[in-house]
Amino acid sequence: MIRRGRALPEGKPAAPPGTPVPPQPAAGPEEEPGQSLPGRASALIRQYPLVALTCLVLAVTGMLLQSGLEQPARLGASAYAAVVAVIRAAAMFRSLREGRWGIDVLALMAIASTVWVGEYLAALVVILMLSGGEALESFAQGRAARELKSLLARAPRFAHREAAGSVLEETPVGEVVPGDVLVVRPSELVPVDGELLSDAASMDESSLTGESLPVERTRGELLLSGSVNGETAIRMRAAATARDSQYSRIIALVEEAASSRAPVVRLADRYAVPFTALAILMAGTAWALSGDPVRIAQVLVVATPCPLLIAAPVAFLAGTSQAAHRGIIIKNTGTLEQLAKARTAVFDKTGTLTSGRPVLDTVHVAQDQGPAAGAAMRAERILQLAASAEQYSSHVLAASVIEAAARRNLELLPVTRATEHATQGVEAVCGGDTVVVGKAGLVRNASAGFREAALHSGQLAIYVAVNGRYAGALIMKDPLRGDAGDTLARLHQLGVRHTMLLTGDAHGTAAHIAEEAGIRRVQADCLPEDKVNAVAAVKERPVIMVGDGVNDAPVLAAADVGIAMGAKGATAASESADVVIMLDDLSKVAVAVEIGKRTVAVALVSIWTGIGLSIGLMAVAMTGYIPAVTGALLQELVDLATILNGLRALHGARPPKVSGRA
Repeated sequence: MIRRGRALPEGKPAAPPGTPVPPQPAAGPEEEPGQSLPGRASALIRQYPLVALTCLVLAVTGMLLQSGLEQPARLGASAYAAVVAVIRAAAMFRSLREGRWGIDVLALMAIASTVWVGEYLAALVVILMLSGGEALESFAQGRAARELKSLLARAPRFAHREAAGSVLEETPVGEVVPGDVLVVRPSELVPVDGELLSDAASMDESSLTGESLPVERTRGELLLSGSVNGETAIRMRAAATARDSQYSRIIALVEEAASSRAPVVRLADRYAVPFTALAILMAGTAWALSGDPVRIAQVLVVATPCPLLIAAPVAFLAGTSQAAHRGIIIKNTGTLEQLAKARTAVFDKTGTLTSGRPVLDTVHVAQDQGPAAGAAMRAERILQLAASAEQYSSHVLAASVIEAAARRNLELLPVTRATEHATQGVEAVCGGDTVVVGKAGLVRNASAGFREAALHSGQLAIYVAVNGRYAGALIMKDPLRGDAGDTLARLHQLGVRHTMLLTGDAHGTAAHIAEEAGIRRVQADCLPEDKVNAVAAVKERPVIMVGDGVNDAPVLAAADVGIAMGAKGATAASESADVVIMLDDLSKVAVAVEIGKRTVAVALVSIWTGIGLSIGLMAVAMTGYIPAVTGALLQELVDLATILNGLRALHGARPPKVSGRA
């Protein structure tokens, strides 16, 4: 462990106890680019020993044949093939006990049959094909999961903490506690979530959200752990421990995603049963028609190993990688298949279809505040006084009022006295004026001439009194997201034809938002259990549920696919969901469905391409035109083709532009 106040040693430090440390990928030649050629070769041999040993046996067998020693060559190659077959048989029986019927039985039959008929070179090629296919699968999986692994590899490990006298200490992130003042140097990772103390900062949040452009932050805004600082050192105050920070939550999601197994892969396992039966039938028929037992080996060699168990997992890992690159964490690869088949999308309102943070719509000025010509100026004065007073309020709407004043370039006035009335509002002396801001009851009791504002659906009012007289009201609303209409239209194009709004808000507000978004089915005044029951009653399945709050956690878990808008972070919602969108962007819901559809399509194309090519080769092999060794090499090309096809899921098609509503 690094002691406080000392510089970091060169090289990669060990993670301190209590710090969430991602699992490191297995050592491989790709991870050490500075290695010499012999070093890389040694790493390859250690990583793929069966491939290396089989190549060695093939080379020795070839040299023996060149020297005219055919008998030792045949005995040695046959003995090696038999040992490998026994080892593979043990692994196959373990899979059978776990209820998984694999294609390995065909591989064993191919090895046994080639040894039986004296085609020992073909037996070695089959073994090389099996081990080489597994090596290719390992490489392809590593390539497909690159985006996920990059998140794990970049986890912040250390922080620069300010001590007495502004001395900086190198501190393991596991020892940072809320309230610590930290310094983040240029191009460094933000170690924990915290509040920006510097005036401004430019942050690269691409690894967290998929947003490629730098994000500008100002004093008081939240900085997310794992984002990269720009060119200027900044100060921040820690708001969470490393374990509770954004980056650690992402790591937990990624670890869960990397260890999952998709249903379509299990479906590929089941294809092995009829495919094996077909291969045995074709091999037996070829032997019966020709009377030559060599035909059995020729047919079985081109049937093994079937790419079913290689292509599908590669495609699904590629799909989750593509999603991560675009700011979407898919926690279980089986979710991709559900996304591809989704027919209904259900949305929460606040924070999902809307921004979740009310903004100023208009300022109503009391009638006795002056002629209409002066209303605009008085409106600005009302907003300026209200925002100045709201500096001393802890109410959730206070920040929205202050932001509204800032957008209009209104300078906040000095406050000499302020008193907050819990849940009701605040009273303050701002620039010599006594201002009361808050709910109707508080302002009515503190002013003369009060009149309640007329509100439309989706609006709320913050009332303002100045020097004992009612001045007016700030009309706030939580507007529909600008991308909501296009997102729903895109979902409709992708086959999600049914939409529904579930919210705890009043029916009038919910209906107003639903009409703007183009959603036809609305259920308002919902408790969490009401949302669960509503989703369970949907007949058009699978159902996607999109939400963001803690109250959405139960329904996200109950839906076929729960999608959490996790950028602002309700941890309970993110943990309950199958998909977490790390960018505050509703359009990512449609992107997730599109990635699911493309990934499943690529996986199925790979599966059926492998089956089709293998059946075609078996048909030709029945005629005796494909020698066993040639057949083994041809099947290796089939495997390679399906793996490369599976990797196409790494590259998603650019979604077309849409307009209008579903």
